[in-house]
Amino acid sequence: MTGKDAYIEHLENTIKDLQNQVSNLTEMILLLRKEKYGPSSEKTPKNDPIEGQLSLFNEAELKADASAVEPIEKDVEGYKRKAGKTTREELIKDLPVREIPCTLPGEEQYCDQCGTKLKVLGTQVVREELEYIPAKLRVLRYVQTVYECPECKHTEHPFIVKAPTPTSLMNHSLASPSSVANVMYQKYMNSVPLYRQEKDWEQLGIALSRATMANWIIRCAEDYLRPIVDHLRRELLKRDIIHCDETPVQVLKEEGKKPQTKSYMWLYRTGNDGKTPIILYDYQPSRNGDHAVTFLKDFKGYVHSDGYPGYNKLADITRCGCWAHLRRKFVEAVPGRKAQDAPLTNAEIGRDYCDQLFHIEDSLKKLTPGERFCKRLELEKPILEAFWSWLGSLTVLKGSSLGKAVTYAQNQKSYMENYLPDGRCSISNNAAENAIRPFTVGRKNWLFADTPKGASSSAAVYSIVETAKANGLNVYTYLEYLLLYMPDTQWQSDPSLLDDLMPWAFDVQEECSH
Repeated sequence: MTGKDAYIEHLENTIKDLQNQVSNLTEMILLLRKEKYGPSSEKTPKNDPIEGQLSLFNEAELKADASAVEPIEKDVEGYKRKAGKTTREELIKDLPVREIPCTLPGEEQYCDQCGTKLKVLGTQVVREELEYIPAKLRVLRYVQTVYECPECKHTEHPFIVKAPTPTSLMNHSLASPSSVANVMYQKYMNSVPLYRQEKDWEQLGIALSRATMANWIIRCAEDYLRPIVDHLRRELLKRDIIHCDETPVQVLKEEGKKPQTKSYMWLYRTGNDGKTPIILYDYQPSRNGDHAVTFLKDFKGYVHSDGYPGYNKLADITRCGCWAHLRRKFVEAVPGRKAQDAPLTNAEIGRDYCDQLFHIEDSLKKLTPGERFCKRLELEKPILEAFWSWLGSLTVLKGSSLGKAVTYAQNQKSYMENYLPDGRCSISNNAAENAIRPFTVGRKNWLFADTPKGASSSAAVYSIVETAKANGLNVYTYLEYLLLYMPDTQWQSDPSLLDDLMPWAFDVQEECSH
């Protein structure tokens, strides 16, 4: 090759590199524009040509072949739309009723024609309304009665006994189970920050500072809720399936770290194993996978997670990838605009492969784990094989959104089919993402935690709140229930007493259910 030919080849490679850069930058701009102005939903557009997408791999044609026609259409046969509105009777069926009788005054209960005394013919319900009863404060004053024996009174050994009183939550404090439960409920269930609650307490007639409320939360969470959370963790580790996720949280006063440095709230929850749900939060100063190793010590089973490599540190477990995350990568690579009759792009084809799997999963929800296992091998395994074959046949632009989606899928391949051997496993990690969402919503309101102790206490309260919700409990009632009984529960000497305070315990369900 002459110097001139080499120079020409160098220029051609330079032009090709510049064209790739332009393509990547253009795609990046379109992606940013779609994120800012486009719909946030990841649902497949209804006007896509998806007829037959889910019936492409029928029983006569189930085989893995890279040359097979890509799945492009969706079968909606048998789809049943849920009722869009809830009836008024259903809304109010569990509410107490106060009837307001509407009667005639005594002097009007006479016939206008003959003057005879009227008698009641019957009653009818004219209308129903919702009555709001505003909160109000009152002081609970515990008055202890002291008893003495009148016979022993004059002897050398007088007998005096005091009536027992319930243990206070915090010594020399106005905190009560109901008041602390309300502060926790507002902050961790309704995402109302303490400075706004401070204004609410003022309207009720008491100047309760946010510092006082923060102290209530931290002390009561550590003294009374933490033992419950630790007991729930022991129950969680007995299960076979766990979902994990993590999200950033800013802690201002953390030793050895700048206030801007990210800390993390980790989430661990039970899967679709048919047992009572458990949802736990764990605050940690970093995203290091060692935190998951410590929390899940001695756990052996299936762990569902996203593609974060920190979970690779877990040993003696089977890690299951998340098809929702993989699908999201292809959705992000779908062009913002294209001609109406244009053929499907590779990003849309990848998305549609994922859609097939999710559609099949929806149809298997009511099956037993054993039946679901068999059906997955029959219906999903061929689609998975076709997807990986199609993926291997692609040539993508390095650094592009599609390239990132393909790379992500290839890197996660070893985890993406691990849900198949057990019908209780899930195709996605959406259970963990949905469980961690209340924390991310609350984080938008209170922005940060002041200290690690406060963040740890928040993790304990969130664990109680979300586990209560998952078990059908009234969150406020359950918080009050725990704060009422925990101070006098001798769980330190007999940990089994905590079984009676679990969200699924009979008495708890009776007292705290909706």
